[in-house]
Amino acid sequence: MSNTAYKKQSLGKKIFISLLSLILLISFAGFGLYEITKAQVTFIQEGEVTTVRTHAETIADVLEELAIDVAPHDELSHELEDFVETNMEITHIPAREVVLNIDGEDKTYYTTKETVKDFLAENNIEVAKNDDLSVNENEVLSEGMEIELARAFEVTVKDADKESVIWTTGAKVADILEQNEVTLSELDRIEPKESQLLTDSETITITRVEKVTDVVKEKMNVKVVKKNEGSLEKGKEKVIEEGSPGVKEKHYEVVLENGKEVSRELIKEDVTKESSDRVVAVGTKVKQKQPVQTTTKTTASASNTSSSKQTVSRGSSSATKTISMHATAYNWDCATCDGRGLTATGYNLKANPSGVVAVDPSVIPLGTKVWVEGYGYAIARDTGGNIKGNRIDVHMPSIAKAKQFGSRTVQVKILD
Repeated sequence: MSNTAYKKQSLGKKIFISLLSLILLISFAGFGLYEITKAQVTFIQEGEVTTVRTHAETIADVLEELAIDVAPHDELSHELEDFVETNMEITHIPAREVVLNIDGEDKTYYTTKETVKDFLAENNIEVAKNDDLSVNENEVLSEGMEIELARAFEVTVKDADKESVIWTTGAKVADILEQNEVTLSELDRIEPKESQLLTDSETITITRVEKVTDVVKEKMNVKVVKKNEGSLEKGKEKVIEEGSPGVKEKHYEVVLENGKEVSRELIKEDVTKESSDRVVAVGTKVKQKQPVQTTTKTTASASNTSSSKQTVSRGSSSATKTISMHATAYNWDCATCDGRGLTATGYNLKANPSGVVAVDPSVIPLGTKVWVEGYGYAIARDTGGNIKGNRIDVHMPSIAKAKQFGSRTVQVKILD
């Protein structure tokens, strides 16, 4: 090879190397410039932090580079159309699907809130004191979470004469009573039935039923036994034995509803004391008639003389004795009377309310006819616990007339 040719070849190599070096320099310079012009972006999603350098123009371009899909309900710190700036921090919170059931009705929500409480507040859903929420309000939300909310309502409980208000979210009557410590006895009645499910405001009515035994003591009637007495004048009676009423116990089954009696049934009777008979002597002795007294009277006159006879008879109404006595009045239907309307001698005052007096037999014998000042004619047919000595009790047809008669001193004539 000639010297000239060698020089040409050497020069060509130098030019090639120079061009190659220039190309490499420009390439490296361009690459460095490309890298230098990239923006640094920090992307935060659900606590995970990713830092990238990008030539993306908008937020949407960055998300596309990162293969991030943003749903309509997601929360993004910037608008998709915003331009990217260096050192930009982009936050993305994906929305969770939550199904909320309120009183049996489902509704789907999308939220970026962290807890149940925040989710409810975001949607203006209040949970009252007596409402029933299926989860704790501080629980963290999860995708597809189902929450149930039962609204409480008032139930009025009328328990006998007491009334109270109970809050419930819906349950059977029996469960509501148990939750509020209301117990029923076997006889109690309740409306509505214990098995009924309450879903709205209603009234529960409890009727307290109670069965008790009531023992009532009653006096038994005294039987009057009459015996003929030959030594006692006819028409007169004398009590030989007073007699005493027996006692009978009546057992009643009484049904009470809310403390008030609604029925009673006689279930048995027991005689705790037998009655003793009242024995009355009835006179049979016939009183001898008094002989008729006759007198003859002669009257003389100037012209003639005549004679005539006049007869005077002593009747049964002539007084043999007059006594000053303290008089009161009574009626067979008085508060302390037994209600039978029979005198001590067995005389029926209900049928014959007039002309009867009660006396002390030691002063005026029973059966004696009398005349009482302010009362009239009567027969002594009765006695009384307070009628002792010179006291007499006149029987009146009514309690009002007995009160009207009052208490007074009277003259009493003993008649034949």
